[in-house]
Amino acid sequence: MDEQEVIRLPGEIVEVYRQPLPGEVVETYSRPLPGARRTERPPAAPPQERRKRSKRGLWIFLGGFALAVVLAVCAGPLRRALAPRQDRTDPFVYDFWEPEEDAPKEIAIPTWPTGQGAVLPVTREYGEALSAQEVYRQVNPSVVVVLAELGGGSASVGTGVIFTEDGYVLTNYHVVEGGQECTVALDNGRGYEAKYVAGDADSDLAVLKVDGQGLPAAVFGDSDLLTVGDKVYAIGNPLGIELRGTLTDGIVSAIDRDVQVEGRTMTLLQTNAALNSGNSGGPLINGYGQVVGINTIKMTSRYSNIEGLGFAIPTAYMDRIVNDLLTFGTLQPEPVLGVTVLQMAQEVEEDVWGIEVQSVTPNSPAGKAGIQEGDFVLTAGERVINSSQDLLRVRRQHHLGDRLTMTLWRDGEILEVTLVLNEPAA
Repeated sequence: MDEQEVIRLPGEIVEVYRQPLPGEVVETYSRPLPGARRTERPPAAPPQERRKRSKRGLWIFLGGFALAVVLAVCAGPLRRALAPRQDRTDPFVYDFWEPEEDAPKEIAIPTWPTGQGAVLPVTREYGEALSAQEVYRQVNPSVVVVLAELGGGSASVGTGVIFTEDGYVLTNYHVVEGGQECTVALDNGRGYEAKYVAGDADSDLAVLKVDGQGLPAAVFGDSDLLTVGDKVYAIGNPLGIELRGTLTDGIVSAIDRDVQVEGRTMTLLQTNAALNSGNSGGPLINGYGQVVGINTIKMTSRYSNIEGLGFAIPTAYMDRIVNDLLTFGTLQPEPVLGVTVLQMAQEVEEDVWGIEVQSVTPNSPAGKAGIQEGDFVLTAGERVINSSQDLLRVRRQHHLGDRLTMTLWRDGEILEVTLVLNEPAA
Protein backbone atom coordinates (compact mmCIF):
# COMPACT_ATOMS: atom_id res chain seq x y z
CA MET A 1 0.00 0.00 0.00
CA ASP A 2 1.43 3.35 -0.99
CA GLU A 3 2.13 5.73 1.85
CA GLN A 4 -0.28 8.66 1.90
CA GLU A 5 -0.34 11.93 3.74
CA VAL A 6 -2.58 11.84 6.79
CA ILE A 7 -5.21 14.56 6.58
CA ARG A 8 -7.12 15.70 9.65
CA LEU A 9 -10.36 17.46 8.95
CA PRO A 10 -9.11 20.98 9.70
CA GLY A 11 -9.86 21.34 13.37
CA GLU A 12 -13.42 20.33 12.52
CA ILE A 13 -13.86 23.92 11.39
CA VAL A 14 -15.05 24.97 7.97
CA GLU A 15 -12.34 26.82 6.07
CA VAL A 16 -13.16 30.50 5.72
CA TYR A 17 -11.79 33.49 3.84
CA ARG A 18 -12.21 37.19 4.41
CA GLN A 19 -12.59 39.14 1.22
CA PRO A 20 -11.03 42.60 0.87
CA LEU A 21 -12.86 45.88 1.04
CA PRO A 22 -15.02 46.98 -1.89
CA GLY A 23 -12.62 49.50 -3.35
CA GLU A 24 -10.06 46.78 -3.92
CA VAL A 25 -12.17 44.35 -5.91
CA VAL A 26 -15.23 46.12 -7.22
CA GLU A 27 -15.51 49.17 -9.40
CA THR A 28 -15.96 52.30 -7.30
CA TYR A 29 -17.71 55.30 -8.84
CA SER A 30 -17.19 58.88 -7.71
CA ARG A 31 -19.03 60.39 -10.67
CA PRO A 32 -22.82 60.91 -10.61
CA LEU A 33 -24.67 57.66 -10.11
CA PRO A 34 -26.99 56.30 -12.81
CA GLY A 35 -30.32 58.10 -12.64
CA ALA A 36 -28.95 60.96 -10.53
CA ARG A 37 -30.21 64.45 -11.32
CA ARG A 38 -27.89 66.30 -13.67
CA THR A 39 -27.19 70.01 -13.42
CA GLU A 40 -28.09 72.20 -16.36
CA ARG A 41 -25.32 72.57 -18.93
CA PRO A 42 -23.94 76.14 -18.96
CA PRO A 43 -24.72 78.20 -22.07
CA ALA A 44 -22.33 77.85 -24.98
CA ALA A 45 -19.48 80.35 -25.13
CA PRO A 46 -19.28 82.84 -28.01
CA PRO A 47 -17.33 81.59 -31.05
CA GLN A 48 -14.25 83.72 -30.31
CA GLU A 49 -14.07 82.49 -26.72
CA ARG A 50 -14.49 78.89 -27.83
CA ARG A 51 -11.53 79.29 -30.18
CA LYS A 52 -9.39 80.61 -27.35
CA ARG A 53 -10.36 77.73 -25.10
CA SER A 54 -9.67 75.15 -27.76
CA LYS A 55 -6.19 76.58 -28.33
CA ARG A 56 -5.42 76.50 -24.66
CA GLY A 57 -6.77 72.95 -24.47
CA LEU A 58 -4.40 71.96 -27.28
CA TRP A 59 -1.39 73.15 -25.29
CA ILE A 60 -2.66 71.36 -22.20
CA PHE A 61 -3.13 68.19 -24.21
CA LEU A 62 0.38 68.40 -25.69
CA GLY A 63 1.90 69.07 -22.30
CA GLY A 64 0.00 66.20 -20.73
CA PHE A 65 1.02 63.89 -23.54
CA ALA A 66 4.69 64.78 -23.06
CA LEU A 67 4.39 64.22 -19.31
CA ALA A 68 2.75 60.84 -19.91
CA VAL A 69 5.65 59.79 -22.16
CA VAL A 70 8.19 60.80 -19.51
CA LEU A 71 6.29 58.95 -16.80
CA ALA A 72 5.98 55.84 -18.97
CA VAL A 73 9.74 55.81 -19.55
CA CYS A 74 10.62 56.46 -15.93
CA ALA A 75 7.89 54.48 -14.21
CA GLY A 76 9.77 51.19 -14.11
CA PRO A 77 13.08 52.47 -12.70
CA LEU A 78 11.27 54.80 -10.31
CA ARG A 79 9.06 52.00 -8.99
CA ARG A 80 12.08 49.72 -8.50
CA ALA A 81 13.98 52.48 -6.74
CA LEU A 82 11.13 53.18 -4.33
CA ALA A 83 10.20 49.55 -3.70
CA PRO A 84 11.14 48.01 -0.33
CA ARG A 85 14.24 45.86 -0.34
CA GLN A 86 12.39 42.57 0.06
CA ASP A 87 10.15 43.40 -2.91
CA ARG A 88 13.11 44.04 -5.22
CA THR A 89 14.75 40.73 -4.34
CA ASP A 90 11.60 38.61 -4.67
CA PRO A 91 10.00 38.90 -8.12
CA PHE A 92 7.32 36.34 -7.21
CA VAL A 93 5.13 38.51 -5.02
CA TYR A 94 1.43 37.97 -5.62
CA ASP A 95 -1.60 39.78 -4.32
CA PHE A 96 -5.26 38.91 -3.89
CA TRP A 97 -6.44 42.53 -3.74
CA GLU A 98 -5.35 42.84 -0.13
CA PRO A 99 -7.41 45.35 1.89
CA GLU A 100 -5.88 48.53 3.23
CA GLU A 101 -7.67 48.17 6.55
CA ASP A 102 -8.95 45.25 8.56
CA ALA A 103 -12.07 46.70 10.13
CA PRO A 104 -15.20 45.53 8.25
CA LYS A 105 -17.66 48.21 7.19
CA GLU A 106 -21.21 48.03 8.44
CA ILE A 107 -23.97 47.34 5.93
CA ALA A 108 -26.77 49.87 6.41
CA ILE A 109 -28.92 48.77 3.46
CA PRO A 110 -32.62 48.40 4.46
CA THR A 111 -33.29 44.77 5.35
CA TRP A 112 -35.63 42.00 4.26
CA PRO A 113 -36.69 39.37 6.84
CA THR A 114 -35.17 35.90 6.92
CA GLY A 115 -37.06 32.66 7.44
CA GLN A 116 -39.51 33.21 4.57
CA GLY A 117 -39.07 29.69 3.17
CA ALA A 118 -36.69 30.64 0.35
CA VAL A 119 -33.93 28.19 -0.57
CA LEU A 120 -31.09 28.05 -3.06
CA PRO A 121 -32.00 25.15 -5.36
CA VAL A 122 -29.02 23.14 -6.65
CA THR A 123 -29.61 20.45 -9.27
CA ARG A 124 -27.37 17.38 -9.09
CA GLU A 125 -27.76 16.38 -12.74
CA TYR A 126 -26.57 17.81 -16.02
CA GLY A 127 -28.96 18.72 -18.77
CA GLU A 128 -28.18 19.16 -22.43
CA ALA A 129 -24.82 20.62 -23.46
CA LEU A 130 -25.15 24.16 -24.81
CA SER A 131 -23.17 26.38 -27.13
CA ALA A 132 -21.65 29.63 -25.87
CA GLN A 133 -24.46 31.57 -27.52
CA GLU A 134 -27.09 29.38 -25.87
CA VAL A 135 -25.40 29.72 -22.47
CA TYR A 136 -25.45 33.50 -22.78
CA ARG A 137 -29.08 33.67 -23.89
CA GLN A 138 -30.12 31.39 -21.04
CA VAL A 139 -28.13 32.88 -18.16
CA ASN A 140 -27.58 36.55 -18.97
CA PRO A 141 -31.18 37.59 -18.11
CA SER A 142 -30.50 36.29 -14.58
CA VAL A 143 -27.29 38.30 -14.19
CA VAL A 144 -27.72 41.73 -12.62
CA VAL A 145 -25.73 44.84 -11.87
CA VAL A 146 -25.43 45.38 -8.11
CA LEU A 147 -24.82 49.02 -7.19
CA ALA A 148 -24.28 49.79 -3.51
CA GLU A 149 -24.23 53.47 -2.57
CA LEU A 150 -21.41 54.08 -0.10
CA GLY A 151 -22.18 57.70 0.72
CA GLY A 152 -20.43 60.84 -0.38
CA GLY A 153 -21.67 60.38 -3.93
CA SER A 154 -19.72 57.17 -4.53
CA ALA A 155 -20.83 53.59 -5.03
CA SER A 156 -19.36 50.16 -5.51
CA VAL A 157 -20.46 48.18 -8.54
CA GLY A 158 -20.45 44.42 -8.79
CA THR A 159 -22.50 41.59 -10.21
CA GLY A 160 -25.22 39.33 -8.85
CA VAL A 161 -27.33 36.35 -9.87
CA ILE A 162 -31.10 35.93 -9.44
CA PHE A 163 -31.80 32.46 -8.03
CA THR A 164 -35.56 32.60 -7.37
CA GLU A 165 -38.36 33.96 -9.51
CA ASP A 166 -39.56 36.18 -6.66
CA GLY A 167 -36.33 38.14 -6.57
CA TYR A 168 -33.65 36.64 -4.32
CA VAL A 169 -30.20 37.64 -5.56
CA LEU A 170 -26.81 36.17 -4.64
CA THR A 171 -23.63 38.27 -4.73
CA ASN A 172 -20.32 38.74 -2.89
CA TYR A 173 -20.37 40.24 0.59
CA HIS A 174 -17.63 42.70 -0.32
CA VAL A 175 -19.79 44.11 -3.13
CA VAL A 176 -22.33 45.47 -0.64
CA GLU A 177 -20.05 45.97 2.37
CA GLY A 178 -20.38 49.53 3.64
CA GLY A 179 -23.48 50.08 1.51
CA GLN A 180 -26.27 52.42 2.60
CA GLU A 181 -28.64 51.90 -0.31
CA CYS A 182 -28.61 49.23 -3.01
CA THR A 183 -29.97 49.08 -6.55
CA VAL A 184 -30.18 46.02 -8.79
CA ALA A 185 -30.49 46.40 -12.57
CA LEU A 186 -31.51 43.63 -14.96
CA ASP A 187 -29.99 43.12 -18.38
CA ASN A 188 -32.96 44.94 -19.93
CA GLY A 189 -32.13 48.04 -17.89
CA ARG A 190 -35.01 47.76 -15.45
CA GLY A 191 -33.93 48.74 -11.95
CA TYR A 192 -35.14 47.62 -8.53
CA GLU A 193 -34.46 48.81 -5.02
CA ALA A 194 -32.75 45.92 -3.26
CA LYS A 195 -33.10 44.94 0.39
CA TYR A 196 -30.36 43.19 2.36
CA VAL A 197 -31.33 39.72 3.61
CA ALA A 198 -28.11 38.44 5.21
CA GLY A 199 -24.45 37.87 4.50
CA ASP A 200 -21.25 36.36 5.80
CA ALA A 201 -17.97 38.24 5.43
CA ASP A 202 -15.77 35.16 5.94
CA SER A 203 -17.53 33.24 3.17
CA ASP A 204 -17.83 36.42 1.06
CA LEU A 205 -21.48 35.72 0.24
CA ALA A 206 -24.52 37.96 0.61
CA VAL A 207 -28.20 37.63 -0.27
CA LEU A 208 -30.36 40.51 -1.52
CA LYS A 209 -34.09 40.68 -2.22
CA VAL A 210 -35.98 42.72 -4.79
CA ASP A 211 -39.75 43.03 -4.96
CA GLY A 212 -40.59 41.19 -8.15
CA GLN A 213 -42.41 38.19 -9.55
CA GLY A 214 -41.67 36.02 -12.55
CA LEU A 215 -38.05 37.14 -12.70
CA PRO A 216 -35.56 35.06 -14.72
CA ALA A 217 -33.89 32.76 -12.19
CA ALA A 218 -30.63 30.99 -13.03
CA VAL A 219 -30.24 27.24 -12.63
CA PHE A 220 -27.56 26.31 -10.09
CA GLY A 221 -25.64 23.10 -10.69
CA ASP A 222 -23.37 20.88 -8.59
CA SER A 223 -19.74 21.99 -8.76
CA ASP A 224 -18.69 18.53 -7.54
CA LEU A 225 -19.50 17.21 -11.01
CA LEU A 226 -16.79 19.41 -12.58
CA THR A 227 -13.44 18.07 -13.72
CA VAL A 228 -10.30 19.93 -14.73
CA GLY A 229 -10.58 20.98 -18.36
CA ASP A 230 -14.36 21.40 -18.39
CA LYS A 231 -15.60 24.40 -20.34
CA VAL A 232 -16.85 27.28 -18.20
CA TYR A 233 -18.14 30.81 -18.80
CA ALA A 234 -18.33 33.99 -16.74
CA ILE A 235 -20.86 36.79 -17.14
CA GLY A 236 -20.44 40.07 -15.30
CA ASN A 237 -19.79 43.77 -15.35
CA PRO A 238 -16.01 44.18 -15.72
CA LEU A 239 -14.87 47.71 -14.89
CA GLY A 240 -18.40 48.77 -14.06
CA ILE A 241 -21.73 49.60 -15.63
CA GLU A 242 -20.56 50.52 -19.11
CA LEU A 243 -19.43 46.96 -19.93
CA ARG A 244 -22.26 45.12 -18.20
CA GLY A 245 -23.28 41.74 -19.50
CA THR A 246 -19.79 40.79 -20.71
CA LEU A 247 -19.30 37.09 -21.49
CA THR A 248 -15.87 35.46 -21.14
CA ASP A 249 -14.95 31.82 -21.44
CA GLY A 250 -12.28 29.39 -20.35
CA ILE A 251 -11.85 26.08 -18.59
CA VAL A 252 -11.73 24.76 -15.06
CA SER A 253 -8.03 25.07 -14.25
CA ALA A 254 -8.13 23.41 -10.83
CA ILE A 255 -10.66 22.07 -8.35
CA ASP A 256 -10.45 22.43 -4.57
CA ARG A 257 -7.66 25.00 -4.82
CA ASP A 258 -6.80 26.12 -1.29
CA VAL A 259 -6.14 29.85 -1.46
CA GLN A 260 -4.34 31.44 1.51
CA VAL A 261 -5.30 35.05 2.16
CA GLU A 262 -4.65 36.90 5.43
CA GLY A 263 -3.93 33.63 7.20
CA ARG A 264 -7.25 32.13 6.14
CA THR A 265 -7.95 29.32 3.71
CA MET A 266 -10.79 29.06 1.25
CA THR A 267 -11.31 26.15 -1.12
CA LEU A 268 -12.12 27.59 -4.54
CA LEU A 269 -12.55 26.73 -8.18
CA GLN A 270 -9.73 28.06 -10.35
CA THR A 271 -10.49 29.19 -13.89
CA ASN A 272 -8.75 31.00 -16.73
CA ALA A 273 -11.97 32.74 -17.80
CA ALA A 274 -11.18 36.46 -17.74
CA LEU A 275 -12.29 38.18 -14.52
CA ASN A 276 -11.83 41.84 -13.65
CA SER A 277 -13.05 44.42 -11.16
CA GLY A 278 -16.82 44.41 -11.39
CA ASN A 279 -17.08 40.66 -12.02
CA SER A 280 -17.29 40.05 -8.28
CA GLY A 281 -20.51 38.27 -7.38
CA GLY A 282 -21.16 37.10 -10.93
CA PRO A 283 -21.71 33.51 -12.05
CA LEU A 284 -19.23 30.92 -13.21
CA ILE A 285 -21.27 28.73 -15.55
CA ASN A 286 -20.71 25.19 -16.84
CA GLY A 287 -21.30 24.00 -20.38
CA TYR A 288 -24.89 23.13 -19.54
CA GLY A 289 -25.93 26.64 -18.56
CA GLN A 290 -25.79 25.93 -14.82
CA VAL A 291 -24.18 28.28 -12.32
CA VAL A 292 -21.45 26.28 -10.55
CA GLY A 293 -19.65 29.11 -8.76
CA ILE A 294 -19.69 32.76 -7.72
CA ASN A 295 -16.66 34.69 -8.98
CA THR A 296 -14.81 36.37 -6.16
CA ILE A 297 -11.07 37.07 -6.66
CA LYS A 298 -8.34 37.30 -9.25
CA MET A 299 -4.62 36.85 -8.66
CA THR A 300 -2.41 39.83 -9.48
CA SER A 301 1.33 40.56 -9.32
CA ARG A 302 3.33 43.71 -8.68
CA TYR A 303 5.96 42.87 -11.26
CA SER A 304 4.37 40.99 -14.12
CA ASN A 305 1.11 40.66 -15.98
CA ILE A 306 -0.97 37.75 -14.72
CA GLU A 307 -3.86 36.53 -16.81
CA GLY A 308 -6.18 33.60 -16.45
CA LEU A 309 -5.94 33.13 -12.68
CA GLY A 310 -9.44 33.72 -11.40
CA PHE A 311 -11.26 32.00 -8.55
CA ALA A 312 -14.89 31.26 -7.75
CA ILE A 313 -16.76 30.00 -4.70
CA PRO A 314 -18.08 26.54 -5.70
CA THR A 315 -21.74 25.71 -5.24
CA ALA A 316 -20.78 22.58 -3.28
CA TYR A 317 -19.38 24.93 -0.64
CA MET A 318 -21.95 27.69 -0.75
CA ASP A 319 -25.35 26.03 -0.85
CA ARG A 320 -25.42 25.24 2.88
CA ILE A 321 -24.13 28.74 3.69
CA VAL A 322 -26.74 30.48 1.54
CA ASN A 323 -29.57 28.37 2.94
CA ASP A 324 -28.42 29.12 6.49
CA LEU A 325 -28.44 32.82 5.65
CA LEU A 326 -31.92 32.58 4.14
CA THR A 327 -33.35 30.67 7.09
CA PHE A 328 -31.48 31.98 10.13
CA GLY A 329 -29.71 35.13 8.93
CA THR A 330 -26.37 33.73 10.06
CA LEU A 331 -24.30 30.57 9.70
CA GLN A 332 -25.19 27.72 12.00
CA PRO A 333 -22.48 25.69 13.83
CA GLU A 334 -21.09 22.75 11.95
CA PRO A 335 -21.05 19.36 13.64
CA VAL A 336 -17.91 17.41 14.43
CA LEU A 337 -17.34 13.87 13.12
CA GLY A 338 -14.35 12.88 15.24
CA VAL A 339 -12.20 11.01 12.71
CA THR A 340 -8.80 11.46 11.10
CA VAL A 341 -8.57 9.99 7.59
CA LEU A 342 -6.14 9.59 4.73
CA GLN A 343 -6.40 12.04 1.89
CA MET A 344 -7.25 9.69 -0.99
CA ALA A 345 -9.28 6.48 -1.35
CA GLN A 346 -7.66 3.07 -1.72
CA GLU A 347 -8.97 -0.09 -3.32
CA VAL A 348 -9.71 -2.52 -0.48
CA GLU A 349 -11.34 -5.14 -2.69
CA GLU A 350 -11.99 -5.40 -6.38
CA ASP A 351 -14.00 -2.29 -7.31
CA VAL A 352 -14.39 -1.34 -3.65
CA TRP A 353 -12.76 1.95 -2.67
CA GLY A 354 -12.67 3.89 0.57
CA ILE A 355 -10.60 6.28 2.67
CA GLU A 356 -8.78 4.78 5.65
CA VAL A 357 -9.57 5.93 9.19
CA GLN A 358 -6.31 6.73 10.99
CA SER A 359 -7.75 7.61 14.39
CA VAL A 360 -11.05 8.13 16.17
CA THR A 361 -11.67 10.69 18.92
CA PRO A 362 -13.08 8.98 22.03
CA ASN A 363 -16.72 9.82 22.84
CA SER A 364 -17.09 11.69 19.55
CA PRO A 365 -20.01 10.92 17.19
CA ALA A 366 -17.72 8.58 15.24
CA GLY A 367 -16.48 6.89 18.41
CA LYS A 368 -20.00 6.41 19.77
CA ALA A 369 -21.11 4.97 16.42
CA GLY A 370 -18.43 2.27 16.65
CA ILE A 371 -16.03 3.48 13.94
CA GLN A 372 -12.53 2.07 14.54
CA GLU A 373 -9.00 2.83 13.44
CA GLY A 374 -8.29 0.89 10.24
CA ASP A 375 -11.87 1.06 8.96
CA PHE A 376 -12.42 2.34 5.42
CA VAL A 377 -15.23 4.82 4.79
CA LEU A 378 -17.00 3.89 1.55
CA THR A 379 -20.01 6.20 1.65
CA ALA A 380 -21.37 8.93 3.88
CA GLY A 381 -24.89 10.24 3.58
CA GLU A 382 -25.36 8.05 0.47
CA ARG A 383 -22.44 9.80 -1.18
CA VAL A 384 -19.43 7.84 -2.43
CA ILE A 385 -16.30 8.96 -0.58
CA ASN A 386 -13.15 9.12 -2.70
CA SER A 387 -11.19 11.68 -0.70
CA SER A 388 -11.07 13.53 2.60
CA GLN A 389 -12.57 16.53 0.76
CA ASP A 390 -15.63 14.42 -0.08
CA LEU A 391 -16.12 13.64 3.60
CA LEU A 392 -15.65 17.30 4.51
CA ARG A 393 -18.30 18.32 1.97
CA VAL A 394 -20.76 15.83 3.44
CA ARG A 395 -20.15 17.22 6.90
CA ARG A 396 -20.73 20.76 5.67
CA GLN A 397 -24.21 19.80 4.51
CA HIS A 398 -25.30 18.77 8.01
CA HIS A 399 -26.36 20.62 11.14
CA LEU A 400 -26.26 19.84 14.82
CA GLY A 401 -28.80 17.18 15.66
CA ASP A 402 -28.70 15.51 12.24
CA ARG A 403 -28.02 11.80 11.82
CA LEU A 404 -25.39 10.73 9.29
CA THR A 405 -25.27 7.18 7.92
CA MET A 406 -21.88 5.78 6.84
CA THR A 407 -20.94 2.57 5.06
CA LEU A 408 -17.64 1.06 6.23
CA TRP A 409 -15.33 -1.75 5.09
CA ARG A 410 -13.73 -3.68 7.96
CA ASP A 411 -11.71 -6.87 7.48
CA GLY A 412 -13.65 -7.89 4.40
CA GLU A 413 -17.10 -7.02 5.76
CA ILE A 414 -19.39 -4.15 4.82
CA LEU A 415 -20.87 -2.38 7.85
CA GLU A 416 -23.36 0.44 8.24
CA VAL A 417 -23.20 2.87 11.16
CA THR A 418 -25.13 6.01 12.09
CA LEU A 419 -23.50 9.06 13.63
CA VAL A 420 -25.57 11.37 15.82
CA LEU A 421 -24.08 14.79 15.10
CA ASN A 422 -24.68 16.49 18.44
CA GLU A 423 -21.24 18.04 18.99
CA PRO A 424 -20.27 21.36 17.37
CA ALA A 425 -16.92 21.87 15.67
CA ALA A 426 -14.41 23.64 17.90
